[in-house]
Order: sequence, then C-alpha cells, then structure tokens
Amino acid sequence: MASVRKALAYSKRKVTPYTRTSKKKAKAFIKTLPPQKIVKFVMGKTNKISHKLIVVAKEKAQVRDLALESCRQFINKKLEKDFNGQYVFRVVPFPHHIQRENKMLTGAGADRMQTGMQLSFGKTAGKAAIVKKDSPIFVFETSNIKVIEVLRKVIKQVRPKLPLKIKVIYERIL
Repeated sequence: MASVRKALAYSKRKVTPYTRTSKKKAKAFIKTLPPQKIVKFVMGKTNKISHKLIVVAKEKAQVRDLALESCRQFINKKLEKDFNGQYVFRVVPFPHHIQRENKMLTGAGADRMQTGMQLSFGKTAGKAAIVKKDSPIFVFETSNIKVIEVLRKVIKQVRPKLPLKIKVIYERIL
C-alpha cells in the first residue's frame, strides 16, 4: 500500500476547496477522483432520544477521510458491543476537498535526478473535509445516560486520531 503523507502537511493550511473535475477527461487536471473512505454516516437506532453529545471543532482545519473513518470505526465498535440499538451516531462533515501531492524522489542521489517544479499542480492524494471553528464533527443521541458516560471515555481515546482540538457539548432533550 502506498504511504500517506502526515496530516501535518495539510491540516492547518489555508485552503481553497478543490472539489470539481472536468466532464472532458482530456482537459481535466484531476483525471480520477479518490474513492470515498467513509462507509456510513449514520449508525445505530433508537426510539426515544433524551441525551445528546456533540463533538465540536475548536479550530478550523482539514480532516482527512481516513481520520474520520478510523474514528467512526473505533467509536461504533465500542458502542455496538455494549449498547446495541440504544444510540444514534452521526458523522457530520463530508469530505469534498481533493488533496494533491507533488511526488518527489527521496534517497541518495535524488537531488541530481530531480529538480522539481515551482507551483506544480500535483496528483490526487486523498479527500478531506474542511471543518470550520465551532462546527460539529460527531453527534451522538441516546436515551441511556450510561452511553454518555462511556462515550466521554471513548472520545478521549479518539482525540489523538483527529488533527485538531475538539470539545464535547452535552445537551439534555426533554
């Protein structure tokens, strides 16, 4: 499998959303779109909802679809094991932005072989969601208060997977 650049290369950069491809393939800069990595955006089911937990971004950043998917899998696995059918879990941001990478040779003697190019366009490397400050990333709804207690612990475990600072907001729905 090809290696992926660190999130540091993309996450905190000022970015213009790049989402479009040309209908005429010969004229398009981006020939193929990277596949969608997030499998499901809404998981679980419940009848009554009395508690709501929202994971919110404290800063603006690009969050890769790989990071969102790994968080989604981890959280859903923990919740499904203990509280099957007692929660609704939503991933809010949709990764539209296409990230590009200008691949360069590395290793001994690479400086003599490749000089690079200024302002090169690059090839597609993946997709990312551009998350703004105070926008929700994950939303959890449940009727059981024990799910909320477990969720707070799980979110602490997930924090390092996301390239931005997050805060958790609790709401009680009557």
